[in-house]
Amino acid sequence: MVDRVNASRATSDHLSGPAFDLDGDTLHEECGVFGILGHKDAAALTALGLHALQHRGQEAAGIVTFDGERFNSERHLGLVGDHFTDAATLGRLPGDIAVGHVRYSTTGETVLRNVQPLFAELEVGGIAIAHNGNLTNGLTLRRRLIAQGAICQSTSDTEVVLHLIARSQRTGSAQRFIDSLGAIEGAYAMVSMTRTKLMGARDPNGIRPLVLGELDGKPIFASETCALDIIGAKFVRDVENGEVVVCEIQKDGSITIDSFKPFKPRHERVCLFEYVYFARPDSVVAGRSVYAARKNMGAHLAKEAPVDVDVIVPVPDGGTPAALGYAQESGIPFEYGIIRNHYVGRTFIEPTQSIRALGVKLKHSANRAVIAGKRVVLVDDSIVRGTTSLKIVQMIRDAGAKEVHIRVASPMIYHSDYYGIDTPDPDKLLANQYATLDDMCRYIGADSLAFLSIDGLYLAVGGEKRDPKAPQFTDHYFTGDYPTPLTDLEGRDKNDPKQISMLREAV
Repeated sequence: MVDRVNASRATSDHLSGPAFDLDGDTLHEECGVFGILGHKDAAALTALGLHALQHRGQEAAGIVTFDGERFNSERHLGLVGDHFTDAATLGRLPGDIAVGHVRYSTTGETVLRNVQPLFAELEVGGIAIAHNGNLTNGLTLRRRLIAQGAICQSTSDTEVVLHLIARSQRTGSAQRFIDSLGAIEGAYAMVSMTRTKLMGARDPNGIRPLVLGELDGKPIFASETCALDIIGAKFVRDVENGEVVVCEIQKDGSITIDSFKPFKPRHERVCLFEYVYFARPDSVVAGRSVYAARKNMGAHLAKEAPVDVDVIVPVPDGGTPAALGYAQESGIPFEYGIIRNHYVGRTFIEPTQSIRALGVKLKHSANRAVIAGKRVVLVDDSIVRGTTSLKIVQMIRDAGAKEVHIRVASPMIYHSDYYGIDTPDPDKLLANQYATLDDMCRYIGADSLAFLSIDGLYLAVGGEKRDPKAPQFTDHYFTGDYPTPLTDLEGRDKNDPKQISMLREAV
C-alpha cells in the first residue's frame, strides 16, 4: 500500500537517483525508413522524408545512394538535422536512387556500425537495406550463420537479412531478397536498393506500416504518409502485409513496378501502438487517420470513465488529441494546463541534487492560471512505469488543483514487445507492480485512475470490438497474444543478455 506521502517520497528518491533520464518512462520509437528511385534530388528528398520521420527514432540517421558508378553512404549518430541539412554532406550523396533510415535501437548498441542503411557487396552486386521492426528469430539465425562461417560486423538483426540474401541460390537480387524473407520471423517494414532497383516489403502480419508514394512519376517508399506530405509526393497505396514491391529502372529510363506475394495470405494486423503513440497525428496508417483515431480514443474513454471535473488537460504531446475527444464527448472545457518545453534533451546539463529535485519541471510546466482551484482530468496516451505520471500529478497539485484525476487513452500494458518497441521487462511495468487499480492510483497520487478498455480501443481505431479468435490488430502488450513465434526469447536463458556484446568502439 502506497499512500500519497510515500508516493511523494518515491518521487524524490527517483529524482535523486543516478539515472537522470527525462524520457525514462516512455515507450521509445522503433525506426523509420524512406526510399526513392529515379529522381535527380534523391538524397535531398530522402533527408526531408527522414526529417518527417524523426519521431520514430532520434539516435542515428543514414542515407545510401547510387550514382551510376558507385554507392555512396553517409551514416551519423544524432538527428537528421544535425547532419543532413549541410550542403557538403548532401553533395557526397550523388545519384538518383536513395534509401534512408532513422534509428532507435531495440537490438544492437547505438554505435556507428549499427547505423542503417547497411550495405554489402554480394555476387549479385551492391545492396543496401533499411529496416523498421524487429526479427524474433534474428539471434537464432545469426548464431546459425556464424557457425557456418559468416562474419558479422554489426549487432543489428538487419545484417542477418544481408547474409541470407548472399547465401540464397535464387537468380537475381529481387528473387534473393524475396527468398531471404522466407527465413525470418517477426515484424518488418523494409526498403532495399541495388544499382537499378528499389524494393519494399512488409511482414506477413503487416505489423509495421509501409506506404508507396509517387513524386514526378518516381516511386517512393516510406514508413508513414507524413514523409510523403513533406516533399509534396502523392500517396499511392499501402504496401500490403506479406507483399514485396519491386521498382526497377529499365535501360530506356522507364520504371517498372511489380508486386510479389510469396507468403500464405493472412489478414493484416497493424500494431495498435502506431495509433496510440508512434505514428505522427497527421499520418494515415492502413487507411485510418491517426489523429481521428486518437480523438476517438478520448471520446470512448469519456464514455467508459466519466468524472465530474472542471477542466480537461492533456499530458503533452501524446495526450492532446485524446483529451480533445474526451472534452468534446463530455462537454467539459479543454485547456492547455501543462506546457511542454521542447528544447530539453537528455543531456541538458549535468544535474546536481538541486537540479534533480526540479524533476519533470525541466520538461513540463503547470499552467497555474487554468489549474488553480480546479478539479482536473489529465488525459495521457499511455502509462508505462508510472513514474512520470506520479511527478506530473504532484506538479498539478502544487499548482493549486483541488482534485487530479488521470484518464489513459489505452489499456494497461502488461507484456513486453519484441517487434521493435523498446519496452521494459514485465516486472517493471506499472500494471504488474500493483494488484489493483486502486493501488496504482494511490502510488501515482491521483484521486482516480482509469484506462481505456481493449474493446474501447478497437472501437476507436477500427470501429469494431476485438475478435478474440482473430484479432484485427497486433495488441500483445495489452493481451499477451503475440502474432508470431518468439524463437529467440524461447531459446534464451533469462540471464542471457538481450543483445549480443561485441567490439566496443569510440563514438
